[in-house]
Amino acid sequence: MAYNLSASPSTSLSHETHLFCNSLSPPNLHQLRTHKNLFFPLKIHPGNPNLRVSSRVSLQELPAANTASQNSGTPIEEKPISKSTAWVNPKSPRASKLRQKSHDYRHASLLKLAESLDSCAPVEEDVSSVLNILGGGVLEQDAVIVLNGMSNTETAPLVLDYFRKRLKVKREVVLYNVTMKVFRKCKDLIGAENLFTKMLEKGVKPDNVTFSTLISCARQCSLPEKAVEWFEKMPSFGCEADKVTCSVMVDAYGRVGNVELALSLYDRARSEKWRLDAVTFSTLIRIYGSLGNFDGCLNLYEEMKALGVRPNASVYNSLLDGMGRAKRPWQAKNIYRDMVKNGVEPTWGTYAALLRAYARARYGEDALAVYREMKEKKLELSVVLYNTLLSTCADVGLADEAVEIFEDMKSSGTCMPDSWTFASLITIYSCSGKVEEAEAMLDEMVGSGFEPNLFVLTSLIQCYGKSGRTDDVVRTFDRMLELNIKPDDRFFGCLLNVITQAPIEDLGKLTDCIERANPKLGHVVQLLVNGDEKKAEGEILKKEAGELFGSISVDVKKAYCNCLIDLCVNLNQLGRACELLELGLGLEIYTDIMSKTPMQWSLHLKSLSLGAALTALHIWMNDLSRAIENGEELPSLLGINTGHGKHKFSEKGLAGVFEDHLKELNAPFHEAPEKIGWFLTTKVAATSWLESRRLTDVAA
Repeated sequence: MAYNLSASPSTSLSHETHLFCNSLSPPNLHQLRTHKNLFFPLKIHPGNPNLRVSSRVSLQELPAANTASQNSGTPIEEKPISKSTAWVNPKSPRASKLRQKSHDYRHASLLKLAESLDSCAPVEEDVSSVLNILGGGVLEQDAVIVLNGMSNTETAPLVLDYFRKRLKVKREVVLYNVTMKVFRKCKDLIGAENLFTKMLEKGVKPDNVTFSTLISCARQCSLPEKAVEWFEKMPSFGCEADKVTCSVMVDAYGRVGNVELALSLYDRARSEKWRLDAVTFSTLIRIYGSLGNFDGCLNLYEEMKALGVRPNASVYNSLLDGMGRAKRPWQAKNIYRDMVKNGVEPTWGTYAALLRAYARARYGEDALAVYREMKEKKLELSVVLYNTLLSTCADVGLADEAVEIFEDMKSSGTCMPDSWTFASLITIYSCSGKVEEAEAMLDEMVGSGFEPNLFVLTSLIQCYGKSGRTDDVVRTFDRMLELNIKPDDRFFGCLLNVITQAPIEDLGKLTDCIERANPKLGHVVQLLVNGDEKKAEGEILKKEAGELFGSISVDVKKAYCNCLIDLCVNLNQLGRACELLELGLGLEIYTDIMSKTPMQWSLHLKSLSLGAALTALHIWMNDLSRAIENGEELPSLLGINTGHGKHKFSEKGLAGVFEDHLKELNAPFHEAPEKIGWFLTTKVAATSWLESRRLTDVAA
């Protein structure tokens, strides 16, 4: 074996050389016989294991060896003296002695001593008995090696005291720092802070290493606020943080919510070219995501790759979460592919972030794929993730899949359904018109100890309305009042939707429910259902409806207006429907319905209900007729955009219904094969058709 002593640290090399010289002193050399394999220096034999010692040792041995050889009469072959090593036969009795004097052997012995100290009782007598084996020739470096190899926070302070009493060290803070690293290794921040207090009591001044150790310990303990506290103490002790410590503080300030200072440190890091680690980039990406700077998240990702910092799972998870917040599922897919391609193993957090990203964007199939992969990998889902999946199924109409997930949740043994879980299932059944299933789920919900909330009752009313069960709608409404649940704007929007589907003879019952809970909305509905035709078409309808729209939240205004127009269309009150649509346009509830370019005039109906879309078509056709009458030139192309989607719980979307309606009107619009959801016609065909309609109206 080769033992290279030339690599020994300078602090201990002279001591070890002295030991070697003592062991090879001349009184013992008369016993040394020159062996054919032993020369100083000697050629290296590749086939034999060898022992190398430092040149300083071998040079000291040469005179004695030459003398012994001359006395024995054995000639010595002249060889060039090696400047670095000498070979000793490992089978020689002296090989074991040389081995024991090597730096590697001593280092290993000190580490074994550290293990013994870790396992001994944390009392001064036991610690001293273990350390006394070192004798009186203990070096400062020995103390550092022993303390650095320890992992017992109870015995480490006793070992520190032992060495402090017996060593005269130049910088006592070094021993304290290496002891503090034992506390960091064990993630014991309180112990490290107590040691810091003892340092001050002993008059030992902390240095940069002291604070960086405390800061990194706080970081490992997931206590960023403590890292900030120790960082801000540094100036009071005359210490200035280095680039490494400042880099760590970007992460710490970001985690405690001091975004401004975190970003300020990051800007400084970029200008001064600090080395930032993956954890810091992960925090920065989370900060940018929380601020809504999603492009900044992607830029950080590209920047860290350009700097050669390898992204870890935390970085990818932060990116996925950011893309989920931004509703960019396609970018979440690309990031996940990069993660797998780069050999980073996805974690539970990865799948959770992916699932949330797909759920927010209503990517139902992709969310289900993530769910199945988690099940394959035996990863447990939380209640929140189960509910996220069920909400996604409700949003996109995946009823069978929702039932499968619900049953899996109940059988998991780790998650029990909560009120949100039951609400999602009731919503799915309600939107599908499955009354019995919705009622059974409600019974199971109550049996599990959950009272129905406003969301559940809203879904039930929608279900009963879709099935034409007006009496059950009224009964559910009365139950809501009995439970002292205050209805909100969305609940009334649901009631309005039920009214648009109810037979004329049931409108009074539903209108009465609305009037009891929301008199302003009830008054507008009464104007449409029971009001005088002229009175409803006049300024009173506009005034009352305008006040209504001014009193409700922005996110439900379009739904209310759609339902009121649908009600007018169902009651064959086209004039009232036009009044409400024009009011909606004036209040900017509807925007960008009509567009004009030199080449094409278009009607955009994607955001409208069926009744509102038919009303908009009626107004648009009248506008086209007036344009022709006024001598205005139509463009070469006219188009109607209905969108190509269908309702999640319906087999027919707006495009399908409109296609039938355009045929009834004998309109020359035809679906464009290259532009799905668009119905187009030419200027000539449109002009001819509009003229024929005008003549028909005149004749009528």
